Amino acid sequence: MRELRAHDCAPGRLELTTFMLQGGFTSVLRATSRDELLTEIVGFTRQLGFETVTATTVIDHFRGESEFIVLDNTPAAYREAFEDTGNWVRDPVTQHCKRKSVPIIWNQETYTSVGQGDRWEAQAPFGYRTGIALALHLPEGRHFLLGVDRDQALPAGSAELTRMVADLQLFAVHAQDAALRVLVPTSPQADIPALTPRELESLRWTMEGKTAWEVGNILGISERTAVLHVNNATHKLGCVNKHQAVLKALRLGLIR
Repeated sequence: MRELRAHDCAPGRLELTTFMLQGGFTSVLRATSRDELLTEIVGFTRQLGFETVTATTVIDHFRGESEFIVLDNTPAAYREAFEDTGNWVRDPVTQHCKRKSVPIIWNQETYTSVGQGDRWEAQAPFGYRTGIALALHLPEGRHFLLGVDRDQALPAGSAELTRMVADLQLFAVHAQDAALRVLVPTSPQADIPALTPRELESLRWTMEGKTAWEVGNILGISERTAVLHVNNATHKLGCVNKHQAVLKALRLGLIR
């Protein structure tokens, strides 16, 4: 089992990935139905080099059990085993995502190392031999899990594999925003928070790819103050990082 954070990689690979996948990052935000959302997620997954995908929105209810909303393209022959919640409890990849936000790169060893080799043997014939999975743990008891799987081994080169994980992480941020909007229409995130002009300006320049130091220079404030404005905006929007905050501010029409 490997846990991986995204870092820089070879420029050639980055340019190719940007050309192939950039449209998927934004087009998923235009999904207006469950079917459209699944189509976008599956399309991106296959461009990334994986055949199957599972995108799960989890809502923790204060009273009662958590609610699971699952989008997937699981093979029909494996559907019954896939929907057996008892398997979720045993699955080491699912348990990793439940507890951590760091992506996991998994293969047969991930299962055999915890005495679950039989579980891997059962799923491998259906294309679940290796993959990448991650979770976004959001405020208000909401979670978004995204896992992609395939039959072939993952790239041996660390740079290409790291870029693959980074692409999936970026897509997950967009996909979770679309999932909450499409699948959970009664979400309280429809309420528009009051952001100060400085907070909105800081978010807008962050959207343009500016660093906190650059935002500070543009607005005539210190880098520390620029960071404070972005952090305040992120908190008010109920997001966990500045990327999610920018996406939500765009969707709410706070910035353009």
